[in-house]
Amino acid sequence: MNWAWIQDNRGMLAGLLWTHVVQSVVPVLAALVISIPLGRLVYRGGRAVQGVVLAVLGVVYSIPSLALFVALPVVLGTRILDPVNVMVALTIYCVALLVRSVVDGFSGVPPAVRSSAEAMGFGPFRRVWAVELPLAVPVIVGGLRVATVSNIALVSVGAVIGQGALGRLFDQGFEDGFLTPILVGLVLSVALALVADAAILLGQRLAAPWLARGRVS
Repeated sequence: MNWAWIQDNRGMLAGLLWTHVVQSVVPVLAALVISIPLGRLVYRGGRAVQGVVLAVLGVVYSIPSLALFVALPVVLGTRILDPVNVMVALTIYCVALLVRSVVDGFSGVPPAVRSSAEAMGFGPFRRVWAVELPLAVPVIVGGLRVATVSNIALVSVGAVIGQGALGRLFDQGFEDGFLTPILVGLVLSVALALVADAAILLGQRLAAPWLARGRVS
């Protein structure tokens, strides 16, 4: 490990880390906004609709990320080096993951709970947001954690098309035969994944404190 190189390139490393955060987090937030209502619609469609939609999303998620990064400029009309290509691709992957988690979360809500909410006069919208969604939170958060960590890893692949944030350190290290950028990229990527995962768990605890109380009791 060349500590002098790290000291001399602090500004560059901070910039790449921030870019990595943006390109990882923005797609997750966008996908979460899309996936909750979409997942609810898929759940309401019944098992036949769920089977078809989830199968299609599974195929979408299996598309190699590099192929999607290269194909999206043609669809979006953007430049190949535009970071929007990476973020749109990662949003698509996140939606493919999160919709399944949302469907599973709503499927796990006991029918008796829905019946009780209806008996108390809850309308459909209020029942979903005040009763069903909070109970589905643990499953959705589980999917969110997987999607976030996956995004942090996939951003680096964008280095192949001139993006990639921390992934550029891997390219630099391999091209120059210099190990330090590779190690720094690995350490920062893992640290970012751990921080993001901890932040999601903290957010779950703040948004649904009754879940933590239930585990304690």
